[in-house]
Amino acid sequence: MTRAGRYVALGSSMAAGPGIRPKAAGAPFGSGRSAVNYPHLVAERLGYDLVDVTFSGARTAHVLTESQRGQPAQVDSLDGTERLVTVTIGGNDVGYVPYLFAAGLPRFATSLPLLGRVLRDALDPVARDGALASVGASLRAVGAELRRRAPHATVMFVDYLTLLPPPGTAAPPMSDAHAEVGRHIADTLKLHTETAAADTGCGLVRAGDASLDHHPWSAEAWTTGFGLPVPRRPAPLHPNAAGMRAVADLIVGALS
Repeated sequence: MTRAGRYVALGSSMAAGPGIRPKAAGAPFGSGRSAVNYPHLVAERLGYDLVDVTFSGARTAHVLTESQRGQPAQVDSLDGTERLVTVTIGGNDVGYVPYLFAAGLPRFATSLPLLGRVLRDALDPVARDGALASVGASLRAVGAELRRRAPHATVMFVDYLTLLPPPGTAAPPMSDAHAEVGRHIADTLKLHTETAAADTGCGLVRAGDASLDHHPWSAEAWTTGFGLPVPRRPAPLHPNAAGMRAVADLIVGALS
C-alpha cells in the first residue's frame, strides 16, 4: 500500500485513550496511550505513518513548551514533513474532568484530609472562570504553532466528546446545578476551540456535536461514566472504544 505520509497526533487523555486495551507499544509510563485510540485507527485506515505523542494530563503548555514526565513538548515531534496533524487539548487547562469528578462526589468529601483540598480546588468558581477566560488564547497559540511547524499538513482540532446529558436530563450522582456548570465549561471550551481553529486556519472535527446522543447516561455511550479508575478498563469520564472509533470515523470523513 502506498503510504499517505506522516501523521502526528497531539493532545491529552481524550486523544490518548487511557485504559482502552491494548496499550500502544512503547508508550511512555503515565501516557495512557492506547493502540486503538483515534490516531491509531485513522492511521491504519488511511495508511499514514503515525507519530502518536498524546499524553494523559497534557495541557496546552505541554503541547507548546513544557516537558511532561520527561517527554519533550509535543510540538517538538513535528519536522515539517507532516501531511496530517490532529490535536485534542484544553480540557486540562480548565479542569473539565476534575470538576465533573469532584461534583459527582458526596459533599462531605470536600472536608476530607488531602483529598478535600484537591476537590475544593477543582470546584473553585474563581479559578475555573479565570481558566476559561484564558484558554482561548492558549488554543490559538497551539493552532498558530502547529500551522507554522507543519506548513504542508492538514491541521485539525478535534474537540471533546460529550460528557453530560442535555439540560433537563438528570446526571446522577451530580446535582442539576453542578451539571449545568459542567455544560458551561464544555460549551465554553467548544467555542474557544472553534474560534482557535478559524483564526489559525486549522480544520475542526466536531466530536462534541456528533456525540450529543452518546453521553455516559445514554444507551449507546461513547464515553464512560463516574467511578474510580480500574486497571485495564477505560478511565472514568473518558472515551471508550466505541467513542474512539466514532471520532476516527469523523476524521476520516472530514479528510474524504
